Amino acid sequence: MLSHRAVWDGIDALARRHGLSVSALAKLAGLDATAFNVSKRISKDGRERWPSTESIAKVLEATSESFDVFIAGTGAYLQSNDNQPSRSVPLLGLAQAGTGGFFDSAGFPAGQGWDEIALPAPGEGGIYALEVQGDSMEPLYREGDRIVVSPTEQVRRGDRVVVKTNDGEVMAKILHRQTGKQIELHSINLAYPPRILDLADVEWVARIIWASQ
Repeated sequence: MLSHRAVWDGIDALARRHGLSVSALAKLAGLDATAFNVSKRISKDGRERWPSTESIAKVLEATSESFDVFIAGTGAYLQSNDNQPSRSVPLLGLAQAGTGGFFDSAGFPAGQGWDEIALPAPGEGGIYALEVQGDSMEPLYREGDRIVVSPTEQVRRGDRVVVKTNDGEVMAKILHRQTGKQIELHSINLAYPPRILDLADVEWVARIIWASQ
């Protein structure tokens, strides 16, 4: 059973993973900036206040994290799975990713030169990690952050994605719009203009499912 403190610890851990304060996390999810403040966790008469399931769902969607990863941040997953071996996924820098030989035609990791990063929750086959370089996705993803990518997850408008072009460019972006012929990608950092690519020039698109500092 999750305790009151463990649930709030999970929210705090989620904010830290994305380099955000709890106020910034709330705003990212479209909530009131004070929704997760420490002062809101205990009422004036001393009763414990719980975050709503709706607010948790919104922050998970905003950060592209799964509920399993959130539970891991509360400590509940670690407590109930002490005897299970840790999971890891392949890790590669974004700059290396475009040089060729690291992916098969479907976007799955292949070849030599991959490192590894521990995954804090059970994952599906084929997932891998990339290390962020550049500042186009700040403040959500900063240089040096690791993003875990799934080539099998269905991607939808608004998802954080990794895109590889036929020219070997690999980029982390937000999928803003996709038609039968083009794909429009946005950065979080407004200093970077949208990218519009012909689908014929895109090798694959994979969804970001987790991130870590």
